[in-house]
Amino acid sequence: MPVRKNFLCKITELDDPSSKSFQIKIGRKNTDIFLVRKNDQVFAYQDICPHAQAPLEWNPDEFLDENKENIICAMHGARFTIEDGNCISGPCSGSALTPVELELVDGNVFYTPS
Repeated sequence: MPVRKNFLCKITELDDPSSKSFQIKIGRKNTDIFLVRKNDQVFAYQDICPHAQAPLEWNPDEFLDENKENIICAMHGARFTIEDGNCISGPCSGSALTPVELELVDGNVFYTPS
C-alpha cells in the first residue's frame, strides 16, 4: 500500500528564512508542527518545547529569533538550531525538538506519515 502524502504548502510560500505553523494528524491525534525554510531547505518540528512542554510559537508563524538564525521558545527563550532542532542555550540544553518527516516534490512540501 503506498504511503499517503499530505500537502502542506508550496516552498515558495515560505520566505527564506522564515517559519510557518500547521496542524497535522500523527496517528489519531491532531499535532501542531512548524516548518522553517533556510537556504532553500525545509525543516519541520513538533511545536512543543522539550523543557517547558509548551508551544514555541511567539506569534502566528513566528518561531525564529530576531536574526532568523535559530528557533526560539516563547516560554523561556531556549534556542534551537534550525537544521537539527538541538537546544544550544537555555534550560533544555542537550535536548532537541521532535522532528517531523517531510518530502519535497516539485516545489511542494508534504508531510508523509511513517
